[in-house]
Amino acid sequence: MSNIRDASLAPSGRKKIEWVRSFMPALSVIEKQFEQERPFEGLRVAVSVHLEAKTANLGLVLAKGGARVFLTGCNPLSTQDDVAAAIAGMGVETFGKYGVSEQEYEDLLAQTLSCHPHLIVDDGGDLINLLGGRCREYADCLIGGCEETTTGIHRLRAREREGILPCPMMAVNDAKAKHYYDNKYGTGQSVWTAIMDTTNLIVAGKTVVVAGYGWCGKGTAMRAKGMGANVIITEIDPFKALDATMDGFRIMPMDEAARYGDIFVTVTGCKDVITEKHFRIMKDQAVLCNAGHFDCEVDVAWLRDHAVRAEERRKNIIGYTLEDGRTLNVLGEGRLVNLACGMGHPAEIMDMSFAVQALSLKWLAEHRDSLETRVYDVPDSIDDEIGRCKLAATGLAIDRLTPDQEAYLNGWTAQ
Repeated sequence: MSNIRDASLAPSGRKKIEWVRSFMPALSVIEKQFEQERPFEGLRVAVSVHLEAKTANLGLVLAKGGARVFLTGCNPLSTQDDVAAAIAGMGVETFGKYGVSEQEYEDLLAQTLSCHPHLIVDDGGDLINLLGGRCREYADCLIGGCEETTTGIHRLRAREREGILPCPMMAVNDAKAKHYYDNKYGTGQSVWTAIMDTTNLIVAGKTVVVAGYGWCGKGTAMRAKGMGANVIITEIDPFKALDATMDGFRIMPMDEAARYGDIFVTVTGCKDVITEKHFRIMKDQAVLCNAGHFDCEVDVAWLRDHAVRAEERRKNIIGYTLEDGRTLNVLGEGRLVNLACGMGHPAEIMDMSFAVQALSLKWLAEHRDSLETRVYDVPDSIDDEIGRCKLAATGLAIDRLTPDQEAYLNGWTAQ
């Protein structure tokens, strides 16, 4: 039933999966628990996350818990065909191919949902969008699901406000074990790994413009600064802008920053962050990329339509030459640079994010009879369990409150 590019690529994919499993200890602990408890016995789980080795490991862990897992990607350029081939041969039905068209991508999502899932894991809201529209008939068994991204959470809450949320959803992105580490440290490292590997250019001494100073923007700016870049932040939120100044960064509007940047990274979750008016004043050979979920932050369509020449200068780099002779270089077609041009977040980071996914799905399965159709926060008990597990796996220990300290913090007296 799987729909993959080439089954003969499986040996390479298995090596990738085996490698990351060695560095995801929290998920390993959860896998052992699931194998004993079988919390997903008889349930079908549809997963749409970047289809690479760490995601494959999540699929295997859910399968050990009794789930029948249906796995697909959440971005046409982040699927790794060898991993898709490998996981399809390991008992996880897989629907993913690298470099497909938008229509083919949606068709793969629809094939995944045709299992009539009980639980879903979404990354950016594509599954929810289909379950509320084209694939409405596949939503008849839904218990609930989890959302991985900031962008996806925004869309879920908008659906909740309008009363069109198809099932209960958990805001995994907002869990401490996710956004503190995945968004800040995962994005911070993987974005620059992808940019440097793709361009083979130095970061030190360059002016880097980071659009957005949420957790992902913080990590991206922090790593650029650490490598010697002169970092400018653009923001729409006054307090995030003030936060950036306290962290030592310059603040200015994109209309001004566009003149100075050598490398631009958008991390906003919004659209039209860099557009025609910015392209017209940028330096020759500026590098543009996106680390937000969707490929609408940089208006690549305008460049395609108005450039006098477009050529592939290196793998995953298209140079758009404008009428005045300047060339602007776009990485990964303006899609998520850390996955379109790289390997995504480090395994140790995704260990925590996918631990939240796994335990949140278990929570949904256990509470299926009492759930309302709304967006739920991840319970603190799940966050704390993952934190303790990760600390233990890394050989670290922390203090615990005494009963007297707990009473002091929870009471109203100062004794």
